[in-house]
Amino acid sequence: MLVGNKCDLENIREVSIEEGKALAEEEGLFFMETSALDSTNVQTAFEIVIREIYNNISRKVLNSDSYKAELSVNRVTLVNGAGSKKNMFSSCCS
Repeated sequence: MLVGNKCDLENIREVSIEEGKALAEEEGLFFMETSALDSTNVQTAFEIVIREIYNNISRKVLNSDSYKAELSVNRVTLVNGAGSKKNMFSSCCS
């Protein structure tokens, strides 16, 4: 993911939207502009990153020969052939 920040400062823009999109496309990335000042797309950017990380980890775990995945809403637990478990993610507050 390529994120352009400070999209609220259009008058002092250094990189055009088209340049950002072109670079992202060349690198095989998703492009998004954000503004921390007015919160434009900030939460959406984090949600996309988190979703992609979860999807990538889940795919790798599910395709692994040495681990079986137990997926739940708040965590990914790996169980190896010996039956021992290893938590990959857990929620901060549960």
